Amino acid sequence: MNMVRMNITIPEELARQLDDLVGLRGKSRFIAQTLMERIKRNKQEELQKILEEGYKTRKEESLSIAKDFEPVDIEGWDEY
Repeated sequence: MNMVRMNITIPEELARQLDDLVGLRGKSRFIAQTLMERIKRNKQEELQKILEEGYKTRKEESLSIAKDFEPVDIEGWDEY
């Protein structure tokens, strides 16, 4: 993976906590991993929203199709 040098600014207390957590030489790897996880989570959340919108949009259509096939679905079931 190609690397890019970035200059970022963060609050001093956060920088101290980062140093305490990963040491002086582990910051880049920790930040990169954390960013990858956050980006992945954001993409998953966006996909979830898109799927939910799709399900809501198709709700009536899906119920109608299920209703149409109901007689076939219960065919052969024992009466209770």
